Amino acid sequence: MKTTIEIADDLFARAQRVARKEKTSFRSLTEQGLRLVLKQKQARPTRLPPLVTVRGGGLTDEFKHASWDKIRDEIYRGRGA
Repeated sequence: MKTTIEIADDLFARAQRVARKEKTSFRSLTEQGLRLVLKQKQARPTRLPPLVTVRGGGLTDEFKHASWDKIRDEIYRGRGA
């Protein structure tokens, strides 16, 4: 299939140099690159880390209706942030 893609000039120049050095075509190099990227993305599905929970009764009365700014400020109080 023929298609048109736009890539950065410096990337194209680098790819052309590699293709010439390896005595292959830009098309072949591009196909190899796409295959590698697609294989990596299929091999490593994005998963969230396991949920970490702690025992406790939730927020204290002081923070139950507090804004995120207040909670964040309290978390970082005294840490120079």
